[in-house]
Amino acid sequence: MINVLVADDELPAVEELAFLLRRDPRIGTILRATNGPEALELLAANPVDAAFLDIHMPGLSGLELAEIIGRSANAPVVVFVTADDDRALEAFELAAVDYLLKPLRNERLTRTVDRVVELVAHPAQAAEVEMITVDQGGISRIIRLDEVRFVQAQGDYARLHTAEASYLVRIPLAELEKQWADSGFIRIHRSYLVCMAFVTGLKLSAAKPTVSVGSAALPVSRRHVTVLRERLEATRVRPQK
Repeated sequence: MINVLVADDELPAVEELAFLLRRDPRIGTILRATNGPEALELLAANPVDAAFLDIHMPGLSGLELAEIIGRSANAPVVVFVTADDDRALEAFELAAVDYLLKPLRNERLTRTVDRVVELVAHPAQAAEVEMITVDQGGISRIIRLDEVRFVQAQGDYARLHTAEASYLVRIPLAELEKQWADSGFIRIHRSYLVCMAFVTGLKLSAAKPTVSVGSAALPVSRRHVTVLRERLEATRVRPQK
């Protein structure tokens, strides 16, 4: 069980996030604050494992609050919650574990809690989050590499698919295959790379092999079936000898 703080200058937003967090059995005590100074007072009296901070709070913003929290010993991990994504780079420079966009989605929040629980349980294993810049509608955005589920070739471009959206980047699929091999991405088709962490199903013996990533069924070329089988066998649970 982890204890958390929720800080947002809008009380309905505080209550909504607290309600969603309360539904997760891994969440223990939930402290609530409606401004930065109140959050600091609560943290001084009640150490928590994670702080969910709204960025745009008057007086003391979530970014400023995170910077103050980060100076203390045994600081909680920080998750930013905001209605816009133009401060993502600043957020991750402050070592935030995640950056949630409003309106909140339960599936997305669950993945954030997964990360928080993992970091609390194994703080020594914390690794720097790799960020990538993408363009969408003429706006440059920062997203986490570990949010990319699969990549689809589109000529000299590649489309990155996350749970929430897709982003077109000007780089060939073959180049991304080389760059992201160590991040769990493998080639399954001339037009697709897939992150094995998001694979939910495999049909490799069918006439048309496919890989399931969420609700998407991606084609698998015959020449890539062997590699996928090897990856599948490597993750199979076996009795100890």
